Amino acid sequence: MNKEVMNLHVGKTIRVDRGGPESRQGKLLAVFDDYFVLLTEKDGVVYYKTNHIKSVTESSKDLMNLGLNIPKNFDYKTGDNFHKLLESIKYQWVRINRGGTEALEGVLNDVNKDFASLIVKEEVVRFSMRHIRNISYGLMVEKQKNDSDDSDNDQNSEGNNE
Repeated sequence: MNKEVMNLHVGKTIRVDRGGPESRQGKLLAVFDDYFVLLTEKDGVVYYKTNHIKSVTESSKDLMNLGLNIPKNFDYKTGDNFHKLLESIKYQWVRINRGGTEALEGVLNDVNKDFASLIVKEEVVRFSMRHIRNISYGLMVEKQKNDSDDSDNDQNSEGNNE
């Protein structure tokens, strides 16, 4: 997917890829030269490298709803390109790739043009930059709460005091 096509979807809820362990649904927050930023319910902010994306799906009837309460001043890390993004999240707990045998979690320790190194338990793992499909660093947004649930509980507790 190129930057121009992805920019058409900024602010919309999309599904990245049709299925599999890397597929996620979320709100597209921003698009950069070689990656984009997706806010998901399950994984928080996920950074996808565009050269690994097979498809992007947008509901023609706007039926995809995340139910996330996104603060107006919601802040997340960015960089001019994917390498600079990784530099900005060094020493953070990250998750590389979402699933399958190539998923990995640890502290991002070093980044260069060829690899990223993670500290995973008592090992240092070097992960080829070419094979990083996506990365997240634990930034999450709260799901919207139902106000009626809280008011029902208040009414029930008042009724029991009589």
